[in-house]
Amino acid sequence: MSVLAGEPAPDLRLNDQHGRAVTLEEFRGRKNVLLAFFPFAFTSVCTGELQAIQNALDAFQNDRTQVLAVSCDSMHALRAFSDAERLDFPLLSDFWPHGTVSRAYGVFAEEKGCALRGTFVIDRRGIVRWTVLNGLPDARDLDQYAKALSAL
Repeated sequence: MSVLAGEPAPDLRLNDQHGRAVTLEEFRGRKNVLLAFFPFAFTSVCTGELQAIQNALDAFQNDRTQVLAVSCDSMHALRAFSDAERLDFPLLSDFWPHGTVSRAYGVFAEEKGCALRGTFVIDRRGIVRWTVLNGLPDARDLDQYAKALSAL
């Protein structure tokens, strides 16, 4: 079961595509977080979704909000993906132990070994304020992210 709005966001500590450790705690009290889980780097729907975030990055990553995208791909695959797609936000690797953070958020697909398309808007206090879970083939709507963030 997915983490629900109104619940505390499970903390995470994952390496980004450059090998830097990232935690939710570092944003607490400073920034809201748009946390987007995605199944696989280099796939068409995931690439399209993350490019859409990149194209509107100023609306989603600024002095009020930080974008964090998470998949179960390795850090090295995420680095190649980030470089190829010119993504300017952290891509976090939930590779090992495989899917630990995805499981904590209730968005791990055991039969596929990947994260589902779960999105969580987390406020500065670390509380989930909005969430959506899409099926693997179903792209998310960026307008929903914008509305959820503007409500904070």
